[in-house]
Amino acid sequence: MRVVIVGGVAGGASAAARLRRLDETAEIILFERGEHISFANCGLPYYIGNVITNRESLLVVSKDLMRERFRLDIRTRCEVLSIDRRRKTVRVLDATTNNEYEETWDKLVLSPGAAPLRPPLPGVNGSRIYTLRNIPDTDAIRKAVDSGTVRSATVVGGGFIGIEMAENLKHRGIDVTLVEMLPQVMAPLDGEMAAIVHQHLKLKGVHLALGDGVAAFEEKAGRVVTTLASGQNIESDIVILAIGVKPEIRLALEAGLETGRGIVVNSRMQTSDPDIYAVGDAVEVADFQTGRPTMVPLAWPANKQGRIAADNIAGLDSEYRGTQGTSIVKAFDLTVATTGLNEKQLAAAGMPYRKSYTHSGHHAGYYPGAIPMSIKLIFSPDDGRLLGAQIVGIEGVDKRIDVLATAIRARMSVHDIESLELAYAPPFSSAKDPAVMAAFVAGNILSGRVKPLYWDEVEQLEPARDWLLDVRAEDEFQMGTIAGAANIPVNQLRDRLGEIPGDKRIVVFCQVGLRGYVACRILTAAGFDCVNLSGGYLTWHTATLGHDNTEVYEYSTIQTSDHILASGGASPAGEATRRVDACGLQCPGPVLKLFENIRSMQNGETVEIAATDPGFAIDVKAWCERTGNQLVSLSSDAGRYSARIRKGPMPTAAPQPVAGGPNDKTIVLF
Repeated sequence: MRVVIVGGVAGGASAAARLRRLDETAEIILFERGEHISFANCGLPYYIGNVITNRESLLVVSKDLMRERFRLDIRTRCEVLSIDRRRKTVRVLDATTNNEYEETWDKLVLSPGAAPLRPPLPGVNGSRIYTLRNIPDTDAIRKAVDSGTVRSATVVGGGFIGIEMAENLKHRGIDVTLVEMLPQVMAPLDGEMAAIVHQHLKLKGVHLALGDGVAAFEEKAGRVVTTLASGQNIESDIVILAIGVKPEIRLALEAGLETGRGIVVNSRMQTSDPDIYAVGDAVEVADFQTGRPTMVPLAWPANKQGRIAADNIAGLDSEYRGTQGTSIVKAFDLTVATTGLNEKQLAAAGMPYRKSYTHSGHHAGYYPGAIPMSIKLIFSPDDGRLLGAQIVGIEGVDKRIDVLATAIRARMSVHDIESLELAYAPPFSSAKDPAVMAAFVAGNILSGRVKPLYWDEVEQLEPARDWLLDVRAEDEFQMGTIAGAANIPVNQLRDRLGEIPGDKRIVVFCQVGLRGYVACRILTAAGFDCVNLSGGYLTWHTATLGHDNTEVYEYSTIQTSDHILASGGASPAGEATRRVDACGLQCPGPVLKLFENIRSMQNGETVEIAATDPGFAIDVKAWCERTGNQLVSLSSDAGRYSARIRKGPMPTAAPQPVAGGPNDKTIVLF
């Protein structure tokens, strides 16, 4: 049996190696139009960023090794031009000799991949505009960066490659502007979860232009002017296009194979011609939950599909059982992970769902260095089956997303996840693991023990119907609240029930949702109609911040030149008067601890405070602006945020909450 494989990266190389392990007698010919096979596509941005320093590390398996170990006929720099299904031949161009020839096959595997999109915009083919797909692309970008002449870059596209390129260019000391046509980065995330990423990108000095597409490029005096649809012009030394990929389906189309957005295959990875298989970024597969055609250009599905195609060619019965789009990406210090369906996909599929938000430390809070992660679960309102999960955090995200991805594959409900027995010791987790805690919260919603209100419903509250109640401590309330909210700390709630109107729905919130749940149980038992803001003030506050190119927090009156030297900038000369460790505390705990310290200091003295809660970066800026203190420097490294604050001449007092809003009532105590 002669098997011809077109494309030698993830899917094609996996198919070739697996087939040889199953069939020692098959003749296997692998065509790759590039110079390299089986290279580390996902590692390319990190080589440009000099995180991966050895170029040879990108070559996962060499041609010589594959030839020797698996006895493969590997022909690089050979492009398959056409397929003749009737004669079972392919026409090939050898770029080294410039000769064309035919090769016959009994079985054919197509793994052509997908090409970076280069939209037909004015100036898009300029010499300073790059895409990233393969080793030559990487070499070209790395050469430009290594030249020392690139001080600024515009990255177009906020997906995986765009985020990774922004990080690695910043790592090389390059000023980066990230342009994204959608109002958010990372399309697999829902908007409120992407908002956490926006904050972090801004903290790391990445300029964001969201909800704004590119209209044109123009090279001027050795630079590129990127004109956006809004009319804004961005000048930079280079541009990286990372706006997505287009599946390479030309061969399949011209051969008369069935195609949609990609090459249509069945669960055995067969095309409409049973002797032709297709795998990887170019194929349409079924979504695991909806059954709808989808395309997931990721390395793991491509490798798995290559293996399945080889199994079936060798006579085994192997099936690809759909994709759920599990993915993870590093965004500077953050880890961003998703699995299953998001709200946009569920709405498009017409599938009903419920959702919940939690913010749990990645290990026991009493063990040093606990860092919160934000978890969103999406589940069926009928049986609680988990439909999707999104996690943004710094540590432990990969462990939890894999647990939840497994739960989706096993069609488990949130109640099933509640019963999971996961590994626990204080340095690694909590007695109630964050994934299990998220399931507990979802289970409470599903069972009706608490009625949720979501962050995007707050603006729809009506004073005649709704009464906002902040059940956090008074110090937290003074740090900022939802406009119009009354404050009764949860520990005082039973003694102050008489202050709460009985003819309105009570909208309860705390910082992350836990105290709000306790308050709702108290109020429900007392006969009140009560809802709890899922994810608490933290989710609402993060989701409703501005994320444009000015600031990432709502207090936009702060002046950069007056209040902060630079995000991530150098600290002032000399030692800080006082150092404060607020690591492990959830916001606004670190800022409250800062307030306790700075009010006993003299004007002009400085305090350096460390925290691990990502919300600290927003809170400390806002607090300094409100209180007249000076934020001298703010930086983050490996999940640890460090701020230096100089005490200002104004009296330092906790800020008052914003007045007004959906509730026009005032509580009078007598």
